[in-house]
Amino acid sequence: MSTHGERRTDGAAGLPILFGAIVVGVAGIVLICFATGATVAAGVVLLLVDAVVLRGLTVVAPGQARVVQLLGRYTGSVRTSGLRWVNPFTTRHRISTRIRNHQTEVTKVNDADGSPIEIAAVVVWQVCDTAKAVFEVDDFEQFVAIQAETAVRHIANSYPYDAHRDGQTSLRDSADEITAKLAEEIGARVAPAGVAIIEARLSHLAYAPEIAQAMLRRQQANAVVAARQRIVEGAVGMVDMALTRLSDQEIVDLDEERKAAMVSNLLVVLCADRDTQPVVNTGTLYH
Repeated sequence: MSTHGERRTDGAAGLPILFGAIVVGVAGIVLICFATGATVAAGVVLLLVDAVVLRGLTVVAPGQARVVQLLGRYTGSVRTSGLRWVNPFTTRHRISTRIRNHQTEVTKVNDADGSPIEIAAVVVWQVCDTAKAVFEVDDFEQFVAIQAETAVRHIANSYPYDAHRDGQTSLRDSADEITAKLAEEIGARVAPAGVAIIEARLSHLAYAPEIAQAMLRRQQANAVVAARQRIVEGAVGMVDMALTRLSDQEIVDLDEERKAAMVSNLLVVLCADRDTQPVVNTGTLYH
């Protein structure tokens, strides 16, 4: 069955009808108790009508709705909480409109670089169109679960785990962008079921165990290279500053060979990863 979307049909207030049905029921019982042919028939008719009317009462709790069908045809959804009355010949499907969480299973997939990773996500969702949730899919909860798993796999396949260049989007370093894209993709997939995605975030992200150690060593090597690069840049700046100040203040007059020796010594001191040992020079640079 296809539907164009939810329609509101809150029916009538149930409490007045309930009180009226109680009065009619008592009247029917009183008529039957008179035990005459006419009164008994009238009492039975009143009780039958009363039973039919009472069948139209439905309780709607906060955070729930009732999807109403008449002879298989969708007639509307009751969202107003409390005791409501609708056509007694209709069938009513209870559906929750509360906000829900779905935790996907930890799944092993390949990222954009082909590296096996483990990934999972938490999806916060809510039914916004009760008609589509009931009629467009067999089981909207299972539909949301399957589509969330599919979207997580697709996102994992579309981006690398780590960024290899500046500005590149990656699963580990671009959390906000990945979260937005994941929520957008899941939302597009579950929209036919009348479900809105409130939030979607990665809850687990790691390299697969078989390559975790190798990837850890690669990350450590990248960190060492980056640190060394920063150290060299700083050392070169300090050497340049030292030579400039020596020259500007005319503390010592250095020829090119002495400058080269000084630069070499300063770079060794500044870039070494351990404490340097002082060496006493008893001669000169040339002897």
